Amino acid sequence: MIHMHSNKNRVVSATFVAAYLSISVASTTGADETAHQVLPIVEQIQHADYAGDQAALQKGYDDLKLFVEDQRLASRIRYWRGFAQWRRAINGFNDSVDPNELKQDLKTALDEFRIAMEKDPKFVDAKVGTISCLGYLAFMNRKDPARAKELVGQIIPLAREATDAEPDNPRLIWVRGPILWNAPPERGGGKDKAIENYQRGLEVSSKIKASDDALQPSWGKPELMMSLAYSYQNMKSPDTNAAERYAREALEIVPYWHYVRDILLPQILAAKAKAQ
Repeated sequence: MIHMHSNKNRVVSATFVAAYLSISVASTTGADETAHQVLPIVEQIQHADYAGDQAALQKGYDDLKLFVEDQRLASRIRYWRGFAQWRRAINGFNDSVDPNELKQDLKTALDEFRIAMEKDPKFVDAKVGTISCLGYLAFMNRKDPARAKELVGQIIPLAREATDAEPDNPRLIWVRGPILWNAPPERGGGKDKAIENYQRGLEVSSKIKASDDALQPSWGKPELMMSLAYSYQNMKSPDTNAAERYAREALEIVPYWHYVRDILLPQILAAKAKAQ
């Protein structure tokens, strides 16, 4: 009797394991299928960002709405929706878009990044996007010191958390640049410190291996080059040669980058011609 009962248990266990495995495989397959559908939209968003294509950024944000209920990939999908709105705002600053529209894009981005952080509290890149959006809003509220101070107050603990978790994240290093650039030397900031920060970001970005997860953010290297070009151009004594070099290196990676190709590099070359 005992022997037979044992066999029956084995049959039940085997059935349970088979059922569990089939669910597990189906779950993985489902996540893979969603990722397969989402990836081209993410690539479109990144291309639109560099191209300065505001309509395509909005389209990418809208197209990802279809996938927000997928719990396995929700944090990444929310991140890329936030990214699309964040970059609409950054591009908008460069192309003189209505400030109210920029504020709305930043607030929408913050909502998406907040959900991404709730879905995956260890997801540092969602914190990176949040820090940058709060920084832009603080800048836009600089005539309202109380509001600006409140926004900066939200940045400080997030920046600390993100730095403790991933000090060598190139995207985190990139968004810390403007904080250093605008901070006084007595608080550890200044233009030289910002440039050192970007240089370190470039060094670490060259050593990072690409992630197997295609939805994991991996941008950063050309952004660091762009920021170095801008920084050298906007020093008290501009180094236009260094600025031009970094701008051209960024364009080697992203030849169609609207801001660098059509705005920043022409400014650098004009300053260089004037100096000569």
